[in-house]
Order: sequence, then structure tokens, then C-alpha cells
Amino acid sequence: MKASILATCLTIAIAFTWGSAPWIPPVSAKESSTAPDGDLNLARHLERAFEKVAEHVSPAVVVITTKRTIRLDSADGDDGQQFDRTPFDFFFRELPPGHPRDIDSQGSGVILRRDGYILTNQHVVDGADSISVRLEDGREFPAKVVGVDDRIDVAVIKIDAKDLPAARLADSDRIKVGQWAIAIGAPYELDYTFTVGFVSAKGRPPMGDPLIVATIDYIQTDASINPGNSGGPLCDIEGRVIGINTLIRGLNRGIGFAIPINIADDSAEKLIKDGKVTYPWIGVGIRSLSDDKDLAEMAKDVKDGVVVREIHAGTPAASSDLKPADIIVAVDGVPVKEPRDLQRQILRKQVGQKIQLDVWRDGKKLQIALETGAMPDPIKVAASRPHPITPKSETAFGLTVQTLTKDLAESLKLEIKRGVVVTDVAAGSSGEQKGMQPGDVITEIDHSPIRSSEDFKAAIAKADKDKGALLYVQRGDSSTFVVLK
Repeated sequence: MKASILATCLTIAIAFTWGSAPWIPPVSAKESSTAPDGDLNLARHLERAFEKVAEHVSPAVVVITTKRTIRLDSADGDDGQQFDRTPFDFFFRELPPGHPRDIDSQGSGVILRRDGYILTNQHVVDGADSISVRLEDGREFPAKVVGVDDRIDVAVIKIDAKDLPAARLADSDRIKVGQWAIAIGAPYELDYTFTVGFVSAKGRPPMGDPLIVATIDYIQTDASINPGNSGGPLCDIEGRVIGINTLIRGLNRGIGFAIPINIADDSAEKLIKDGKVTYPWIGVGIRSLSDDKDLAEMAKDVKDGVVVREIHAGTPAASSDLKPADIIVAVDGVPVKEPRDLQRQILRKQVGQKIQLDVWRDGKKLQIALETGAMPDPIKVAASRPHPITPKSETAFGLTVQTLTKDLAESLKLEIKRGVVVTDVAAGSSGEQKGMQPGDVITEIDHSPIRSSEDFKAAIAKADKDKGALLYVQRGDSSTFVVLK
């Protein structure tokens, strides 16, 4: 039974290898007499398929060596930069302070174009004073950085060479869990190491790095990936690149990650053309409706969606009719249930493209049109503004507020001119628990405009005691919302 299953699997693998059955050298009489059965021949077919991958892909893989110089501030330390300690570090401990030390590191890369453009990881070349590229045939070339996309950890470097063996690229959108995955690179300076595994999973999210664009759906593989594999290819059984190896989740655990080649190549093409990559965005902070229980209680007619937690000033969202606490359920008719669904849909658009959002607000479904903008550098969280020393006004939920006057707005350097400003937040109150801060400006409560402390008092009195009150809040350069009970 097991032999039959093995034969079937190997037959299927061979059928999809290189478009046709690979050529098999004639078997000698001696070999023929010792061959146990047909299953061994099938195994040989698969073995030769792997040999072909190594033969065809390795010439398109390069070894990248970078050099940077640091100066030691003391006998036992460096200038604050972190590098790996080795058993030979004691040789450097007698160096005087300020003595320069060269740090070499190694990674891998994939030849994209025959005229010398090479794709790798941004972290492989980051901070390098010099970059050297070695080909499989032994030739070495100095390289320069064409551009980097640090949002997805991709870089393009260039060497002065022609007629190079460029890699073949697969369509990473079509890969399937369970298919072969083959990594080629230079782990631990062991050049052109060949390891085999499977595509263990698709769609793995970034590892909590806020700078990484959330549209990356990493390919997970159990093919052995170690330091030095970074920037090298992950291939399919046909020798086509399906991803760029980039992350290791614990050494020797069989868990590695690669950037899908469709994403990496698209970024590379933009870097080659423009020297930079610009991503579309709308300028909102979001979370899943399922993670916002207070708002979910207020919107029981909506099962799934993405909550607009905050809207940043000067963004497409700020210029539209979108508001904090809106629940986005579709983009141009495509349903979105989780934040990554929304991020994927936006990032598939072009900068300046018009889009339409389907939104639930206060029990009603709305359609809001806006135009995508260019994603800026990561937004810095504005520091809390000092609260004014003025007479107290209305108090509720542990919040003490007063009417926002023109003079008060100017003293707090606020552009908004209407609402009530929070002057104090009581310790242990629901306001403090929800993150309210002195200097926050409340502009609406339960969709009713707030222009004075009297409006604030009246709105709180009308609020549903079970569901709570929905407060629209202006904080620094962003608008957000809070549900207080």
C-alpha cells in the first residue's frame, strides 16, 4: 500500500517537472540487475529533477559580501552598533579606543536582469561601506545600491556586467501549500547550499514590525534557511523563483519565511525605474470589529468589518466624509472583514485612484468616495498637549471638560475651533481606562455635535447607559473615537 502511494506521488511530481519527463541516461546491465523495482526508478526521476533545479538556478544566484567600518569606544565595546560575537573576539580586546574595525557580513541575491540588476534584502546591504558580488563562476564585481524598499525589506543592487544568467520567476499568487520549496544561498558562508522542503503555509503576516507594509503575505517553508540565505531565492520544482528568503523564526526549527516574488519583483521594477517605491494609502488607523467589543454592541446589525480607529490630518480620509467609528465593510464592492483585507485592497490601487467605501454608521449603510494618496514615512505619535489651567466645568466618566474658545484653541495650538477640551482625567476612571488625555477635544457624542460644556452635559444625560456613549475625539493631528460607559 505504502509503495503504491509513493509511486503515485512520484509520478505526479514527475508529470509537472520541467513540462515533460526528464531525460534518463541508459541503465547499464549491472544497474538493471540490481534495481529492486519501478519505485526506485521513480525516485531517480525526482532526484534528477532536483539536480536540474540546482544546475539551472545556481548560476542566477550570487553571494553578496558587505563591509562596514566601526570604531571601538573601549576595549570591550563598540560604538553602540550590535554585531555577532565570535570565539576570536579576544584578539580585538587589546585594541585602543577609537581603533577602526572592519565588519564583514554575507548574504545572497538573485540576478533579475542580464545587464547586472540583482534583487536581495534591504537588510543585507543596509549600512554597507562597500558591496561585493561573487558569481557562481567565481567572477567578482563591486556593486552599488540602486534603491531600497525598507517597508518590505527589498533592495536592488547593480554590477557592471552583461549577458548574465537571469532567474526565471514564477507567479507566487498561484503557489500551493504542500508543493516543493527549494532554497539556494550562502548560509554561514557555505556558498550555494541547496536545501529542500515544502511550502508550509501561505499568507503569513509580518512579525509585528510596524514599518513593514501589511500587504506582505509571507511564504512559510520548512526548507532549511539560516543566516546568509537572506536575499536568496526560494524556488519551485521547475526552478522558478517563488520568493526571496528573508526571515528565520528560530534556528533549526524548520520555520522560515520568504517574500512572495510577485511583491518583491514589483518593488524591484519600481526601484530600477524611479529609485523609490510609493505606496497608496488613505490615512486611517484601523482594527477589526471583533476586537472592538464596545462598538460591536452598538452595531449589532454588522457581523464583520474594519473599524476606523483614527483619521490622520492632511490625508485622503481627512478630506472625505469618513469619520472615526465608521465600520468599513467593502472597497469598490469587494468585502473586507479584517484589517489586512482592507490594507490589501488599498495597496492594490494606484496613488491618486478614486475608490468607494461601503460604510456602516449609526445603523445606516453609507457610500463614501475618496482618492488614495501617497503613503508618507511612518507617522510619529503627537505628544500630549499640556492642559490649560482654567476653571473646571462639567465632569463625567472621570473627564473634566470646558468649552473650547478661540483663545483657548490658540493657546493649545489647535486648528479645530469647536468642541470641549478635556482639562483633567480622574485616576481609575473609565475615561483613563480608555486612554483619554488632557488636551483631547471632544467634538461629537453619539453623532450629535458638541459646541459647549452644556452640550456635553446634555449628551451624556441622553446616552444609553448599557451601550455607553460614543465620543468623537480630536487628539493632536488625528481624530479618533472612544466608547465610555
